[in-house]
Amino acid sequence: MCSAKGCRADAVWVLAWNNPKLHTPERRKTWLACEKHREHLSHFLGVRGFLKDVCTLEEWQDRQDRRDGQDGPDENSAADR
Repeated sequence: MCSAKGCRADAVWVLAWNNPKLHTPERRKTWLACEKHREHLSHFLGVRGFLKDVCTLEEWQDRQDRRDGQDGPDENSAADR
């Protein structure tokens, strides 16, 4: 769900950010955004120097799966039966 205040739209984008005064350089916090709010939320984080990356939710999930050593469901997994 989109992180914009009051928005209940499905998220499409992940905005990865950190506050250098609070977080180590490699730490990434995330906000989710729908198409309508991606630009606004990116701008909000960007002007503060917090925005580190913007990618689709699907791409973010793929990155997390690879990082965790998961390639997704196996063709013959129990979930597919």
